[in-house]
Amino acid sequence: MYAIIKIAGKQFKVKKEQHFYAPKLAGKIGATLTFDDVLLLDDNGKVEVGTPIIKKAKVSGKILEHVKGDKVIVFKKKRRKGYKKTQGHRQDYTKVLIKDILNT
Repeated sequence: MYAIIKIAGKQFKVKKEQHFYAPKLAGKIGATLTFDDVLLLDDNGKVEVGTPIIKKAKVSGKILEHVKGDKVIVFKKKRRKGYKKTQGHRQDYTKVLIKDILNT
């Protein structure tokens, strides 16, 4: 059984007892989350597609930790002008463990 859920404008394919990294979510470590925006639900070959979401389906999860992603280097240069600028960026993520996928 798996579901496709929408978090912060991005779609994630999740299964029970699987962890994934979502954009930073509000909440403390150990807090329980409920995702109501379920776009697709597959129960052993029986696929249910939402229009745009499935109203009776929910996915519950638990926050494991807040982490930062890999560093991305941003380098800007204008040729023959003596202009060079280097910046770095690390995106914040939340590691979420999927506890249960409910279809009531």
